[in-house]
Amino acid sequence: MVAFLVAFPSMLLPGVSNTAIEMGALLALFAALLTFVEYYSNYPSFVEFRDAPPLNRIRFVALFTTVLILTLMGKHAYSPTNLTALLSGFGAIIGDGLDFPYSPVRLVTLMLPDFASAEMIAMVRRAAGVSYVIGLITIAVFLFAVHIRGWPTRVGAFNVWVNLPLFDPTTGGDVVYRLQRDGRINMIFGFLLPFIIPAVIKIYSDFGDPVMLTNPQTLIWTMSAWSFLPASMIMRGVAMMRIAGLIEDKRRRAYANAQALQTA
Repeated sequence: MVAFLVAFPSMLLPGVSNTAIEMGALLALFAALLTFVEYYSNYPSFVEFRDAPPLNRIRFVALFTTVLILTLMGKHAYSPTNLTALLSGFGAIIGDGLDFPYSPVRLVTLMLPDFASAEMIAMVRRAAGVSYVIGLITIAVFLFAVHIRGWPTRVGAFNVWVNLPLFDPTTGGDVVYRLQRDGRINMIFGFLLPFIIPAVIKIYSDFGDPVMLTNPQTLIWTMSAWSFLPASMIMRGVAMMRIAGLIEDKRRRAYANAQALQTA
């Protein structure tokens, strides 16, 4: 599934060179192998929350949905169908609705060079609007899983070493404080990234080569990363805050049981 995700735009969009197809196939095989080794191994490496579904499943579905819809929207310019026309029209409605002053979608359109055509601006606006809405829906789904479905307690005991391999609980002070601090930092950066990334690209374009999104694959992966990375960071922050809360609740119960034994 990961390999198909990486290779999907190259497979569906026309006008892709043989070199780009071969590179896409190589990246797809590498991503599939990396995912297989990570989930098949008993020892974690760097993929977080691999044993705490459905967090990574929600991430994958969100990224796959974003790439799929943006690819079909990009295909509409080359080989229009009823489905691509429907998605393009739906994307235009979302993009126009979110294109208000100081919104992330407006900032994405403003990062384009001054000589960008109206058609290119509209295409970027549609892609940014759709990808941003999918990111917001992804966050809402995970919040539902946390606060309504009781993630991660419904899937068994949470193993910090397996699910947070880059987090060392033995150093740096209290575990709860560090988890809460890292969670807040991730949530803050996740909220700010959709605003920061276009500003950084605009500054780079003013002093270097302007960023062009005329290539459909470049547009698809740029907009997917622009929406997926902030949403993933916010989900990671919420997850770490949730784990900190569970550890704190367990401490309270342990202290209460200890006091009860002392009084008895």
